[in-house]
Amino acid sequence: MISRREHVIEWGQCDAAGIVFYPQYYVMFDACTSLLFERAGWPRATMFRDFDIHGLPLVETGAKYAFPLRFGDHVTIETRVAEWKRTSFVVRHDISKDSKVAVEGTEVRVWAGRHPDDPARMKSAPIPEEVIRRLSTPD
Repeated sequence: MISRREHVIEWGQCDAAGIVFYPQYYVMFDACTSLLFERAGWPRATMFRDFDIHGLPLVETGAKYAFPLRFGDHVTIETRVAEWKRTSFVVRHDISKDSKVAVEGTEVRVWAGRHPDDPARMKSAPIPEEVIRRLSTPD
């Protein structure tokens, strides 16, 4: 499954030169991961309740920049799960302008349930097959 989001780069996402300030890409990535799960039928609040999880903590992130994006640019952000592991998964984000990829981003997230000894803490848990199946189904 690929989630696509059309986005216009806003002034508040840019530095004084009008170029996207790099931490803003990570804000976009996080929002697009949420949209991917929402598209699969699980808005965050619903997913946390349905699967009794504590969160999807980010444990690694990165990006490669091919060319800068600027204030007013119209972009497409494509998000998908690139790899599944037992308790974690890799999310891939491609931000394109005029069909050319400007930014390739990745996030590694953990499926985190409640810790059995302390419900305020998290502990990794196996990702349910239903989640893997639904998010691996082609569009």
